[in-house]
Amino acid sequence: MIPDEVIEPSFSLSLTPYSGTWTKDQAAHLLRRTMFGPTFAQIQQAVADGMDATVAQLLTLPITDLPLTYLPNELIVPFGETWVDAVYPTIGPSQVDDARRGSLTAWMIKRINQPTVSIQEKMCLFWNNHFGVEESFDARAIFNLMDLYRSSCLRNFKQLVKDVTLDPSMLAFLNGHTNFQSSPNENYSRELLELFTVGKGPQVGPGDYSNYTEADVAAGAKILTGWSVQGWWSDTLTSPQPVFVASEHDTSDKTLSSHFGGVVISNAGDQEYANYIDAIFAQPNIGKFICRKLYRWFVNYDLTPDVESTIISELNTILEANNFEVLPVIEALIKSEHFYDSSLRGTIIKNPMEFFFSMFNATNSSPNFGLVTNSEMYIRIYYFSRALGMTYFTPPNVGGWTAYYQAPSFSRLWASTGYLNLRSNFVTYLTVNSGIPINGEFFKVNALSFLNGLSQPDNAVQVIDDTVEVFCPNGLSVSNKLLLKSLLTNNLPDFEWTTEYSNYTADPLNNLLSDPVRQQMEQVLNCLFKMPEFQTI
Repeated sequence: MIPDEVIEPSFSLSLTPYSGTWTKDQAAHLLRRTMFGPTFAQIQQAVADGMDATVAQLLTLPITDLPLTYLPNELIVPFGETWVDAVYPTIGPSQVDDARRGSLTAWMIKRINQPTVSIQEKMCLFWNNHFGVEESFDARAIFNLMDLYRSSCLRNFKQLVKDVTLDPSMLAFLNGHTNFQSSPNENYSRELLELFTVGKGPQVGPGDYSNYTEADVAAGAKILTGWSVQGWWSDTLTSPQPVFVASEHDTSDKTLSSHFGGVVISNAGDQEYANYIDAIFAQPNIGKFICRKLYRWFVNYDLTPDVESTIISELNTILEANNFEVLPVIEALIKSEHFYDSSLRGTIIKNPMEFFFSMFNATNSSPNFGLVTNSEMYIRIYYFSRALGMTYFTPPNVGGWTAYYQAPSFSRLWASTGYLNLRSNFVTYLTVNSGIPINGEFFKVNALSFLNGLSQPDNAVQVIDDTVEVFCPNGLSVSNKLLLKSLLTNNLPDFEWTTEYSNYTADPLNNLLSDPVRQQMEQVLNCLFKMPEFQTI
């Protein structure tokens, strides 16, 4: 008699800490999801350190450096010094702000091109997407918001919402600075509920969206009246600041709907906004909305009913039990059995920043030509990313980039035919061509540096195996590996590669020996970076 077949679940639905084998497969998956392009050495080190130590390192935030002046139209701050707390000139402040925006853009992209094993930059981009703020009037204000994201990226979600609510960039972006008792503006009040905290939910009645009502939006607008900003482009103040104007604040009692327990928010002056946010965060299951977004960012876009009832529910419990601290949620997620399930590898298509910096960071490629040239090269990459659909710090709308909320496509929106053609062109430009030309210097993928860091650079088979392990979450077919090896060896026997590489290492400054090795490795990367297997994490 044949026993009944035991049907195993398609993947683990448990936040129980992962206790299976810890190999380069699991280590690489963790680093790909939490960093922008781990190196071969970082993956090997993560294998040696184990999951707990690697996660602890990822969740330790490095000190943030500061953007530096490098353009001549900065009239206040000397070359090479930071402008983040500097005033503006009384005449011509716009040209100074242009200089600071250029510096800030270069700095933001440089931050991603870092070798540090840290989740900080991935989380900074996450919050940029979550709050969806566009650039404001003053480069200092943009820096301050980015600095808030970085410093608070793993801290308290409720406090972060409070801080962002009064951030000058947000006050300007969603009209909080023109929200007066005589004419309440509902823009921020609506997005605070719909996009930043509880989420809209299905409509269950006239003006009732399951988690809040139109009356809550109107009440929230009144609660938030009275805030303005002072110090834009100021020649006396070192940064824009939120200012509470009591005469513009609605002092009436505001009653919220049953979704918030019918709580009454009474006049509390400049603390009323905080009391309102506390009331929002008292709603049951408030954390599920942000847990869903974290799940889609780090694990998979597909929120099945099973994932919703298990993983999301458990993450929400962790968030609420820790008074809305984000770090315990992230730690539980990226250490869970569910996260390391092999069926979830390669399920997210890289966004443009992940696309570019999985090439640059994993190959130890960063410009090293001086502040001016480096900055201009980073700005060029910023525009490359914009051409692929992601303008850093400027999402297309307050909801963020559509790839993170537009069902059913989600991250597949990054892989439209037009975008894939552009990706292919950028790969050629940055691998086999000369790269980004600035001031007589060129920046491209450093194929030799990558090759030299592999386990056995003189072994053609091992070079391809190591390369695939770094860049392809689900590996590569035998035929594609053979194709890459043929490019590496120039269709010669494998021993010829061993000889060629050995001759190069014996005399590495001899271009006649190094150029063929570099060019053949560039051909490998050029081919691999255009394959579908490279486009996912």
